Amino acid sequence: MAAIMKDTRWIQSFIEAQAAELNAAHNTQLAYTRDLDDFRRFLGARDTDLPRATRADIEAYLTALDANGMARATRARRLSSIKQLYRFTYEEGMRSDNPAQLIKGPGRDKRLPKTLTLEQVDRLLDAAETHGRSPGDRLRNACLMQMLYATGMRVTELISLPVSAARGDPQVLLIKGKGGKERMVPLSPPARLALAAWLGHRDAEEDRKADETGTPVSRFLFPSHGKSGHVTRVRFFTLVKEIAVAAGISPGDVTPHTLRHAFATHLLAGGADLRSIQTLLGHADISTTEIYTHVLDERLKSLVFDYHPLAKPRPR
Repeated sequence: MAAIMKDTRWIQSFIEAQAAELNAAHNTQLAYTRDLDDFRRFLGARDTDLPRATRADIEAYLTALDANGMARATRARRLSSIKQLYRFTYEEGMRSDNPAQLIKGPGRDKRLPKTLTLEQVDRLLDAAETHGRSPGDRLRNACLMQMLYATGMRVTELISLPVSAARGDPQVLLIKGKGGKERMVPLSPPARLALAAWLGHRDAEEDRKADETGTPVSRFLFPSHGKSGHVTRVRFFTLVKEIAVAAGISPGDVTPHTLRHAFATHLLAGGADLRSIQTLLGHADISTTEIYTHVLDERLKSLVFDYHPLAKPRPR
């Protein structure tokens, strides 16, 4: 029991430092906690704990994850959490060594992100305008999809957007992204029209509810009755699938993140430079943005192989 309590204190101290010094997002803190709790339980089964764990213990943990069929990306993330914990405890003098320092991770599978054609995006945006049980739902759905494609926002950034950011028919939006970092993203004319239509309906509904129930109006652009106060990630994910079906596109090919990829890929295809796309997407490292050059390369290859007369074998 004492070992568990000490492990818990170590993890809590590490999480608090991440939040205070690096302004780690809440979801990031939860991910660290889950990863390190799993490692702590593994060590407990080996009659040891975080303060006494050795390099051999960490490598045995990674081997066990691999044997259980855990994806390479997940194993890499688990090791990253462990490495950061032990770097923190070493720098804080909680340990005299860093047992994870020399361990190399499994790396990540380099997969190109799925994206959509311009024609598919147009079908999704058209379907969003007619999908929904009520006129208000349809206005909200159209606004969500237009804004997602126009800005390339992450899902959490979009659904948690404060209504104050959308006032005054803005041509650009100020977004708070990962780690609390702010950036500006432009709004396209169709997105501005969809936003204005949704705002008019939203404000009228919020005022009506406030008059009838005495509750304050929501501070979110896309309010909900749930605990978060805004449309949830799960609901938006489901909604995008529903719109894909209505648009005649396989729901397996469409997620909110797919539209973010489409935003970046279409910008690059239109001549935008990588640095600008990096800024718009809120990527900390341009190497993350460079994946879209590979996506574009693959699409160009496909065009050549499909349409160039010399790319197909000639009949004899």
